[in-house]
Order: sequence, then structure tokens, then C-alpha cells
Amino acid sequence: MGELLVDRPAEAVARLTISNPDKRNALDHPVLDAITAALAELAEGIETRCIVITGVPPVFSAGYDIGGIPDSSFERDAEALVAHPFAAAMEAISAHPYPVLAALNGHCLGGALELAVRCDLRICAAGAKLGMPPAKLGLIYGHTGLQRFIDVIGVARTKELFLVGATHTAVDAARMGLVNDVTADDELEAAALALATEIAGNAPLSMKGNKYAIEVLARNPVPTAEQERELVELRESCFASEDFREGISAFSEKRKPQWRGV
Repeated sequence: MGELLVDRPAEAVARLTISNPDKRNALDHPVLDAITAALAELAEGIETRCIVITGVPPVFSAGYDIGGIPDSSFERDAEALVAHPFAAAMEAISAHPYPVLAALNGHCLGGALELAVRCDLRICAAGAKLGMPPAKLGLIYGHTGLQRFIDVIGVARTKELFLVGATHTAVDAARMGLVNDVTADDELEAAALALATEIAGNAPLSMKGNKYAIEVLARNPVPTAEQERELVELRESCFASEDFREGISAFSEKRKPQWRGV
């Protein structure tokens, strides 16, 4: 069975590494449950302000671990994996208050690609391949996952991804909008860490507030009156915060701000 390795490679940055090398880092119950638990733990306070999710080389993840399920229990066990621990882990990524960065150090397929799309940003090694094989497997993908792809790459590209079922190069994935940036394979780890460090140095209230507002607007293109009030109140709250005054002072004094999260 797989496991999730957790380390802190930089200030306010936590890295979650999927480790299931015998199955190409497949997403099994232990890995998915560990992702959900780790994100809940790392959501507290301001000690962790950016999460990096990656895989043990040479791949990011081959997706769902359904290959070894016996025929006698396939229907029950395959649906159980996809419906509960996978869905819970995906929602934990989407709901995490701080930015989550996927560092795609190798092939990223199937459910692992949804995991990447659930993250706020994606940086990809040039040699990686990305793909969605449901059309090749006879799988009808979950509507919540499909919605995430539509949000990120639009309807036309989502149809291309799921109806053709082709595997894409990192450059093609960037052209489609699946990833934000592509780096040389041997530079991926350093580039991801540099980006995560830059993100983690930003104001925690700002990151949490902006991420939340973007999520609300993405889910509700025409916000309700209540949502409008909530977003206005959220914006107004920053003017009374100590961190906003600290950010202005630090910018004027050309020094590193000392964030408190209040």
C-alpha cells in the first residue's frame, strides 16, 4: 500500500509526496486518506501558507488504484474507492484555505490529473505526460470532477480530454491550460519550491480571502445578494487588519513583512 510523505522544505511550506512506487504512485485508500488528514491538519493557523503536492520519481501518479480489484468485488470496491476516499481528498484540496501547488514531476494520469486540477497552480516537468483515459476504460467520470476541468480548461478542451482520451505532452498541456508552467525535468523540484516559497511569503489573510472569493465566483457566475454582501464584507475586513497595515509599512520600508494573520 502507498503512503504520503510529509516534509517542510522551506519556511511556511509543506510538501506532500505520494509514495506508492510499486504501483506508479497509484492513489489507493491509505494515500487518499492521508491527503485528507494532512490537509486538515495543515489548515490550522498561519504556520503553513502553501502546500506542494508531488510524487516519488519518476512519476507523479498513475491515478486510481483499481487494477488489483478482483472481479468478484470489482463493482463494489471500485465504486467505493472513487466515491469516498477519492472524493474526500479532492474536496480537501479544493477547500484548503491556502494555495496548493501541484509539482508534476512525471506522468500524471486519470484521477491524478483531477488531483492536479484541484490544486490552485500546476507546474510540470517537460518530460511528463498527462492524460484522461476514461474513454479507453469504459468509465463515466464523476460530474464534480468534470466541472473542475470545465472551470480550468473550458468545455471544448474538457470534451477533447475526455472524449478522445489521448495522452498529452507537458507543452500541449500548457497550451490547453492544464498546467501553468513547464520546466526542465531536473529543474522541476527547485522551480516548484521557489514558487511555493514566493507564495508562502504573501499575506495569509489576503491569500485566504482571495482564494475564497475566486472559488465563490467560479461556482456562482452570478452571485446571490447574500454572496455579494459576504464578498464585500470580506474585502472590507482587510482594512481593519493588522496585517494590511504591516504590509503597507513593510512595502514602504523595503523590508520583509512580519505577518500575524490578523
